[in-house]
Amino acid sequence: MEKGSGVVETRSSLQMTGADDELEGNTSILRTVETFMRLLPIGLCVTALVIMLKNSEENEYGSVAYNDLGAFRYLVHANGICAGYSLLSAVIVALPRPSTMPKAWTFFLLDQVLTYLILAAGAVSAEVLYLAEKGDPSTTWSSACGSFGQFCHKVTASIAITFVAVVCYVVLSLISSYKLFSKYDAPLSNPTKA
Repeated sequence: MEKGSGVVETRSSLQMTGADDELEGNTSILRTVETFMRLLPIGLCVTALVIMLKNSEENEYGSVAYNDLGAFRYLVHANGICAGYSLLSAVIVALPRPSTMPKAWTFFLLDQVLTYLILAAGAVSAEVLYLAEKGDPSTTWSSACGSFGQFCHKVTASIAITFVAVVCYVVLSLISSYKLFSKYDAPLSNPTKA
């Protein structure tokens, strides 16, 4: 009888070891994906930042540069902040340390803040670009992109790259949300309440 219980116990421990290996494998895959998703925005943000920093045009109508408009300055600063955060967070995530509750909350909150920061920068820059392209006849504001086409093309490229970075940050927000809220147990249902 003892021999049979030993076999059952061994099978049970083998099943648990297999489940632990599978969970550890999933954690390793998630860490790899998260590290890659944290590294990808670095290149995107730096590219968008450099395009905007080098963006200026001068012709017979005058000159224009990115720092003439507050929205474009905000875009440059937001891209710089996001690139720095992505680098720092990628290094922290790549280190094989156990995920603690404070670490999970920190990543969750910072990922949310940075997602909204870069989204706001892209949105306000896109609005200014739209006004530069179309103008506003009701306020007698004519289109500026007809005179400064090269400038507007570079702004468009920078904003498009920024919105790709926004997508990366949305995915990061989902990953950090999953990592945080998977640490909590599901709420218990109360069968006595009808």
